[in-house]
Amino acid sequence: MSLFAIGDLHLSFGSEKPMDIFSGWTDHVSRLEKNWRERVGEGDTVVIPGDISWGMSLGQCLDDFRFIDSLPGEKIILKGNHDYWWSTKTKADKFFAENGIRSIKILNNNFYPYGEDIGICGTRGWINDGSEPCDKKVILREAMRLERSISLCEEDKRRPVVFLHYPPLFNQDRNPDIMEVLLRHDIRLCFYGHLHGYSHRFAVIGEREGIEFRLISSDFLHFSPLNITDIVESNEK
Repeated sequence: MSLFAIGDLHLSFGSEKPMDIFSGWTDHVSRLEKNWRERVGEGDTVVIPGDISWGMSLGQCLDDFRFIDSLPGEKIILKGNHDYWWSTKTKADKFFAENGIRSIKILNNNFYPYGEDIGICGTRGWINDGSEPCDKKVILREAMRLERSISLCEEDKRRPVVFLHYPPLFNQDRNPDIMEVLLRHDIRLCFYGHLHGYSHRFAVIGEREGIEFRLISSDFLHFSPLNITDIVESNEK
């Protein structure tokens, strides 16, 4: 049983949002499917931290979810800034059940156990790259969600591994509210997506402030799920 991660699938089977207009994204769905099937097994888990579908509603996303569901492994998904379909975990779970989607789980104010002592935690986070104005209420809400996810994991006596959509550090920018939660809980591993193309060069990758940061946006990974099993299992406090 291995653990994989890949963000920003940007699927659009039920909506018109072609990604091949962007450099490096030509035929990205076929490339993603080929790589996924070659690497991921049925007993594995894949974490997808946001920007999953361009659909504006759950109904518009149905074909995207069916595509994800058809791929090997269990999938744990969380919200990205372009997941406009996102409402509540309860509604999504009900929609999945009604449409026979069995392998997708929502990460929102909760956590999921992995292996004997690891917990998969996370939330969307909030932008800190200067492209949008800071919204203090949104940041504080996201910090609270992250706090709850990690705390539930720790109550279960597991080691939290955090997945975010937005990077908490970017170039010289820092999201102090998200970082405060990570540091207070002595988080050692944080995976994030959101960054594409030119912005990859400003991504924080490696150790910073005692935390190992990894960028896992799909174009950065060349549309191939990254096996993070060894990284996570060696994440000793």
